[in-house]
Amino acid sequence: MKIIITGATGMIGEGVLLASLDHPDITGILMVNRRASPLTHPKLSELIVKDFTDLAAHSDQLTGYDGCFYCAGISSFGMDEDKYNHITFYTTLLFAKELAYLNADMVFFYLSGVYADSSEKGKIMWARIKGKTENALNELHFKAVYSFRPGFIIPMKAQKNVRWIYKGLNLIYPFVFPNKTLTYDEIATALIRILTLGYSATILEIKDLKLIAKQAELEE
Repeated sequence: MKIIITGATGMIGEGVLLASLDHPDITGILMVNRRASPLTHPKLSELIVKDFTDLAAHSDQLTGYDGCFYCAGISSFGMDEDKYNHITFYTTLLFAKELAYLNADMVFFYLSGVYADSSEKGKIMWARIKGKTENALNELHFKAVYSFRPGFIIPMKAQKNVRWIYKGLNLIYPFVFPNKTLTYDEIATALIRILTLGYSATILEIKDLKLIAKQAELEE
């Protein structure tokens, strides 16, 4: 299977990428980045796209993929709603629409967040916009769309883009809240299994990701 990953120069995207590279079912990965990544691997190629809302010149490079792990995004801290909405909702939707047009059989996975607000009516700005993005993606003409909502993710040793606060929390959080903690191997294993077998729910909470990854492990 061949997949596209966005956000590979960020913390979560980098972790999902590294775990996916190690998975035997993945034969090729295209990183779509705004800036170059130093990572190299026989399975890996890279496409630099400065503006995710303008993909017209890149149609050939974005065609022929089975799945997309959309991990690009930005923290809402210190941002006004209009700017956060433009990056999180508008940019994601335009990027996804182009992929749906180019890859009718693609499965699209969107990195959302715990407590994303599917009602779109809550008081928390980021949660409301994440929920709106999830809902809009479900209307696109992909083979399937899933939004995954990971909690705390244990950093991989090979990762370069790990925020200092995660390094500190990693000493405590997984032991205090094991049911709210995931590894990147669990996330990648779950997404790749869903890519081939599907899943009954389109919103993937922590418990779903852990369960699917465990099922895959037991069948190996």
